[in-house]
Amino acid sequence: MRFSQFGLTTLKEVPADAEIVSHKLMLRAGLIRRLASGLFTWMPLGLRVLRKVEKVVREEMDRAGALELLMPAVQPSELWEESGRWDQYGPLLLRMHDRHEREYCFGPTHEEVITDIARRELRSYKQLPVNFYQIQTKFRDEIRPRFGVMRSREFIMKDAYSFDIDHTGLEASYGRMHDAYSAIFERLGLKFRIVDADSGEIGGSRSQEFHVLADSGEDAIAYCDADDYASNIETAATMAPDADRPVPAAELEKFPTPGVKTIDDLCEMLGITPAQTVKTLIVEGTDGPVALILRGDHELNAVKAQKIPGVASPLTMADNATINKATGSEAGSLGPVGMPLPLFFDHAVAGLADFSCGANEAGFHFKGVNFGRDLPEPETFDLRNVVAGDPTPGGTGTLSIARGIEVGHIFQLGTKYSEAMGATVQAPDGRNQVMEMGCYGIGITRIVGAAIEQNHDDDGIIWPGPLAPFDVVLVPINMHRSDEVRDAAETLYAELTDQGHEVLFDDRDARPGVKFADAELVGIPHRLVISDRNLAAGELEYRHRRDAESRNLKREEALKLLKESSVS
Repeated sequence: MRFSQFGLTTLKEVPADAEIVSHKLMLRAGLIRRLASGLFTWMPLGLRVLRKVEKVVREEMDRAGALELLMPAVQPSELWEESGRWDQYGPLLLRMHDRHEREYCFGPTHEEVITDIARRELRSYKQLPVNFYQIQTKFRDEIRPRFGVMRSREFIMKDAYSFDIDHTGLEASYGRMHDAYSAIFERLGLKFRIVDADSGEIGGSRSQEFHVLADSGEDAIAYCDADDYASNIETAATMAPDADRPVPAAELEKFPTPGVKTIDDLCEMLGITPAQTVKTLIVEGTDGPVALILRGDHELNAVKAQKIPGVASPLTMADNATINKATGSEAGSLGPVGMPLPLFFDHAVAGLADFSCGANEAGFHFKGVNFGRDLPEPETFDLRNVVAGDPTPGGTGTLSIARGIEVGHIFQLGTKYSEAMGATVQAPDGRNQVMEMGCYGIGITRIVGAAIEQNHDDDGIIWPGPLAPFDVVLVPINMHRSDEVRDAAETLYAELTDQGHEVLFDDRDARPGVKFADAELVGIPHRLVISDRNLAAGELEYRHRRDAESRNLKREEALKLLKESSVS
């Protein structure tokens, strides 16, 4: 492809509305252009990358035995009402009416549609197992689209759905998708981790996320290589302390704390650390407000908390009026001593002695609080996010925390949708059997952004080879003023193309610095420079995008290097 015919426009300045690296570089390199909030046009260069992702995904899905189909993007409300998600899904669902005032939605996912297909097409266990997949546009009406293609409203997803006669079959199908996803991300040249996760609004009994590791990732991942453990922060379990609680040494003392509203305020006043305090959070319960008690330096985990019997789901923080009515006090002065509400203590709190907390009276706190004297011995729960240094669930290692970008998610749905929608087949014993389902999603457009977040420098994108829009950028210097350079460049362009390389031939009449800057911004792995000087020496100037310096190679040596890189 000749640069002069490609219609590629790069930008020197960083767009004002771009917040993260991938968004900035995708706009600057001309991969995407914004149409409206959360809506982007994929320009020719970006589309080439997108098609590379789709190709690898298709090949691995086909290799795993999945069957490609294409379902409608617009879905009738009746199916969503059958599954119970029409009202449950909330404002993320883009709803619409046709001319007959029938209700539809623009599909954010396709569990209902594929279950409808299955109940119509599958009759016998002999047709199972089966796994259908598609690559298609989705729409989720994000309240605040941001980060370019990382959290857009319209996006392309590969979603797959397996059907089995029993849970044993589902686990086998799930395992095949686990292996296929691992192969996809390995082939794309991305560093990733597989983590245990919460099933969220999709539902089901088990799920795992595939995260591309990047410092800018929205998700925190807890992992331990020694224990071969990885989990999303939302689901990483904490344990009750193994060590004995320190022996109490202080008397209970109530003292005035005017203006103290936060843990930091309290610590500054007393000269202590947050780990020597507890905080009390009032949330809605199933029978009125309840109190969640955590160590002052720990963060509440909403996903865990809302699963505890007696705590309302979804987790809802009580407002100030509810707190005042239920406790007679106010946020900032709450504590477990004398709290007239059901108490749920986090595991870590049980290991504290002589700690400080609110006194349930505005402007007052306690210090020297101890279990067994001032509070009953607590029943404890897993209420918090893990932190670096926590023990792994297996107990043989400690956790580290990394940032990741979720690009894939696999679920064991079980019978959540098939039972609600009557998707059955005839079992071997002749009775009707509800099918077990799995669901497997990959964010095609999100992978492109995640790859850039993981692979870039100050000058631009550094594509992993399998994702690069072109293999080689050919940069002739002053070809419009040198017949020798022009002829050599044309010959090399034709030769590389005949050998199967995807070449971007920068035939523009532009300064060398402009060409080099664009080549680095766009991030093509291999760069070949032709000039009068290196032609005289029978050489080409070569530089890999990850290299700090260029080197001169004999023409045949350079061609051999490119051939070997394409094979590997």
